[in-house]
Amino acid sequence: MDIKSKVVVITGAGRGLGRAMAHQLARQGAALALLDNNEQDLAKSGEMVASTGARVAVHLCDVADETQVADCFGHIVRELGGLDVLVNNAGLLRDALLVKLENGKVSRKMTLQDWQQVIDVNLTGSFLCGREAAAIMAERGEGGLIVNISSVARAGNAGQSNYAASKAGVAALVVCWAGELARLGIRVAGIAPGVIDTDMTARMKPEAMERITRRIPSGRLAEVDELVHSLQYIIENDYFNGRILEMDGGLRL
Repeated sequence: MDIKSKVVVITGAGRGLGRAMAHQLARQGAALALLDNNEQDLAKSGEMVASTGARVAVHLCDVADETQVADCFGHIVRELGGLDVLVNNAGLLRDALLVKLENGKVSRKMTLQDWQQVIDVNLTGSFLCGREAAAIMAERGEGGLIVNISSVARAGNAGQSNYAASKAGVAALVVCWAGELARLGIRVAGIAPGVIDTDMTARMKPEAMERITRRIPSGRLAEVDELVHSLQYIIENDYFNGRILEMDGGLRL
């Protein structure tokens, strides 16, 4: 797929990885629809994309809200004239141990709220956006591409029951949807990053980050631009389908 003139929807586009992906694709001639639940961050991303001369639409949207997602995708098609690529990037961290024991007593359990918020945004949000995008692409009859951002944590990681489960889920959706949508000319792929130098990882405890970095054979965190390059490869390579592209520097959790 030639990126130029394609309409690309990116969720979680208000900052970090989402903003970087939007900016790079805009510089290559794509039209961007940016979704986020933070109005201020979203406005900044929209300004950055607009500065490249690209067409851009910004939408304040909770990806876990079915009505908001359906309305948002309808607006995108009317504003930008179509939908060619969806990047399910919106993500949330609420790390905690399943149970924490102190002096022989359980002092804390992972709360249902922490579990549900991560599942709602990371997994249900990807499902809702993927469903709406697939419906639009199917009716237009011109094919398309859905890319789910998973994680190296999809294999399981202590202290991340909620996050790991959600990222395993979005990876599984890649395989499910690729099989279902191939007959419609729609490809589905995923990217499983390791630890990327973003606002999200900056909020992790320093001692946790140090432990993780020591385990990365490449000896450092990934740069945002390196993941953006992975997305570009998937968009441009029409034979990449139903697979997860691992970009983790060799890290195994």
